[in-house]
Amino acid sequence: MSYFIPGSTPPVEAPPVAATVEPPAVDTPRSVGAVLAQTQVQAVLQELDDQLVGLAPVKARVRDIAALLVIDKLRAGLGLASQAPSLHMCFSGNPGTGKTTVAYRMAQILHRLGYVRKGHLVAVTRDDLVGQYIGHTAPKTREVLKKAMGGVLFIDEAYYLYRPENERDYGQEAIEILLQVMENHRDDLVVILAGYGDRMNTFFQSNPGMRSRIAHHLEFPDYAADELMQISRSMLAEQNHQFSDEAAQAFERYLALRLAQPHFANARSVRNALDRARLRQASRLFSQPDREWTAEELTTLQAADILGSRLFQQDGAPHA
Repeated sequence: MSYFIPGSTPPVEAPPVAATVEPPAVDTPRSVGAVLAQTQVQAVLQELDDQLVGLAPVKARVRDIAALLVIDKLRAGLGLASQAPSLHMCFSGNPGTGKTTVAYRMAQILHRLGYVRKGHLVAVTRDDLVGQYIGHTAPKTREVLKKAMGGVLFIDEAYYLYRPENERDYGQEAIEILLQVMENHRDDLVVILAGYGDRMNTFFQSNPGMRSRIAHHLEFPDYAADELMQISRSMLAEQNHQFSDEAAQAFERYLALRLAQPHFANARSVRNALDRARLRQASRLFSQPDREWTAEELTTLQAADILGSRLFQQDGAPHA
């Protein structure tokens, strides 16, 4: 289980809804621009654009949700009665498509607009919620929910909570507790379920109560080859590395081969491939102990560092 608290501004509490329309207070925002300036939500949306390559449909949906909450905030400021929107979500897609990153940014947006008190993200899997013996699941699940209150609970590979083939499995107990809290505390907790699209669909078919509580479904597409190259360059830059021209061409060839193989995890697989390339670069430099290296040589991956992958060999392995 991972636990993050972003360094964001304190939540802006929406004024209580009055029975009759009252004149707005002097400092009550009256325009979208005023709300954005007061909450700095636009900065979070910009960070999402800058941090993630591609994912245009996902970014558009996040903006739609932010727009809904901004307009609701304006309505509340004018004393217009409205029911708090349901904000529980499902993020479906293959590994490495940015689901956790978007969940983190969503937590910041909800916090800045005053829909959650703290704006932290608690990321868990089945093992953090489900016990292995009778009486173990309920306290584990409630402890996680206690930590997540006031923020966002992100459950990765949520379909593993439900294992109908095992009649002694305790995942259903965790689901029942989650359903109760998602309904009774939806003004203090947002739950995001994540995982492969087809498996999430099966999970919802088996759990209609969970489906009815999920208001927003966001599908995360796989990255195209050119987007993966952008991601690889960005990852290298974060580590003060770069491709030589020949290495960039070699990595494009690597991606074309790797995309044709199973178990490709998008940005996650790119990161792993770059880590192995850096290992090969380090071994190459290490093999010449008497040579003095320049900063450019120490930070530039060469074609040999990419082509050394087993994927380029005749008996290449899927994960090399």
